[in-house]
Amino acid sequence: MTTHPPFVSPIAWSDAVRQPAFWAELCQSLLPSYINTCRWFAGKARQQTGLHIRTAMPLSIDAESGKLAYLTILSVSYAEGAPENYLLPLSFVSDRATQGRPFSVADVPDKGRIGDVQLAGQAGLLIDAIYDDRFRRALFEAIYASQVIPMPEGQLRFQRGRGLEDGDANLPSRVLPVDSSNSAMTFGDKYFVKLYRKLFRETNPEVDMVAFLTDVSYFPNIPAFGGSFVWQRDGIADVTLGMVQRMVPNDKDSWGQTGDYLNDFLYAVPQRLFTIREDVFEKVELLGRRTGEMHNALYKTGADTDFAPEPFTDDYRTFIINRFESLLEQRYALLIDKYTELDPLAQRLAWVFMEAREMIDAFINDFRTRPLGSLRTRIHGDYHLGQVLATENDFVIIDFEGEPESSIADRKIKHSPLKDVAGMIRSYHYAVCAKLFNSAETEDLDPAYLQRVSDRWFYLIRDTYLDAYFDTFGSPHPLFKNNNEINFLLLIYLLEKAVYELGYEISYRPSWVKIPLKGIIDVVMEIEKIRISDGTSQPTDIPMLQKGLLR
Repeated sequence: MTTHPPFVSPIAWSDAVRQPAFWAELCQSLLPSYINTCRWFAGKARQQTGLHIRTAMPLSIDAESGKLAYLTILSVSYAEGAPENYLLPLSFVSDRATQGRPFSVADVPDKGRIGDVQLAGQAGLLIDAIYDDRFRRALFEAIYASQVIPMPEGQLRFQRGRGLEDGDANLPSRVLPVDSSNSAMTFGDKYFVKLYRKLFRETNPEVDMVAFLTDVSYFPNIPAFGGSFVWQRDGIADVTLGMVQRMVPNDKDSWGQTGDYLNDFLYAVPQRLFTIREDVFEKVELLGRRTGEMHNALYKTGADTDFAPEPFTDDYRTFIINRFESLLEQRYALLIDKYTELDPLAQRLAWVFMEAREMIDAFINDFRTRPLGSLRTRIHGDYHLGQVLATENDFVIIDFEGEPESSIADRKIKHSPLKDVAGMIRSYHYAVCAKLFNSAETEDLDPAYLQRVSDRWFYLIRDTYLDAYFDTFGSPHPLFKNNNEINFLLLIYLLEKAVYELGYEISYRPSWVKIPLKGIIDVVMEIEKIRISDGTSQPTDIPMLQKGLLR
């Protein structure tokens, strides 16, 4: 996008670094309308009350001519809630400035054009600097050389990782045409650079995790860590601005692959046939092994504080319980409000869930007081089939940022690895239910029959995955005291995950509500088995599960 008339300033672009009035005027004129067109800006739906450049950090993009780009930290204030900070790299270009370069002003896409400007008498275009190949090259070279560049406030520290090979300092680059919450650039189709747009007051958990798995644990089944860069200031936590990883050739993610495998199963269901190809089990076993290997790589007894194993403390239990109880209150209220809009199967499942409230409360209270000898470590944190890339003969695990709705601090909290395992189990359940309940081939079949068939597929796949996981991870293992604790903790995380999922489905996909509800009921049935087998330590006045309502 461009503006008419252009933004005019007597200040030259190279002199703007220490000119607060220049940046303030830019925030009043060009930037508000621009950022509200950007996919990465999350505040479009909120009432914005102010915009200012927190800092502008110059980066040399042409040593001979003295040309600069600026890494600006843009602070956005709102009528309600805390301000947000965003990374917006800026470059000033003109046709004259791009002569002899592999790009010209005409090559900048509309979504990268901030506006026409005239600075110290020179006309040009202000753009998002990721679309300036000089900026991309300077950024990559700084990471390659592990540079530390002093800034007006603090410094930019660039770190090279093991995944960045010698001889790769000068690779051709391009911006990936994918709109998302971050920006992506590739270098030589060998490296992937993620520029984090929304910033937080501490290092990004994804960079911490990928660097640890690559440089400390040598775990091969992730895109290897090539480097990162952060904004550093004395006495303040580093702010992560970007990360480099190796690119991974892949066909699709495991959600898509699982959907393909489910097609054979789907087409057989109307004929009352039950078919699962053997290679499906082989793929599930392989993913179970890779998950176990990832968790073994994250278990380092001699690691620094950020990654060292920890016990189940009272503070951790309180954190999980408070989150759990808040989720339950919200979901019960939503179910009551939306109950009449649900289909009959979902209504029966919802009724059993609501009738099981006392049993669930007792289970949570048991988690509050039960002695636990198992340990916690850093985990993936948002683990599901969509976070695993399927290569020709293997899997590569990606996206270690954690749950999108959680704060950065919460994403770094250590959990049992079984929280990741629960996430993948829930993902397999979603895969089969979404396929069977939302396909033309099965729309005329009895929902109760589809539920039974999907359960059979899911239980086989779940057990295959778990067997391979524990065979690889090891049982017993220092992170797991015994099988009783494994079963108990897995139920805790499965229940939490399914209750979390329920909120989204009620609000946005009512026809899918039965999927997390069935997951909840499965867990509650297992809780009831624990009550029956351990009756002496369980409350005796809690009603049994109303299974008759499901028929």
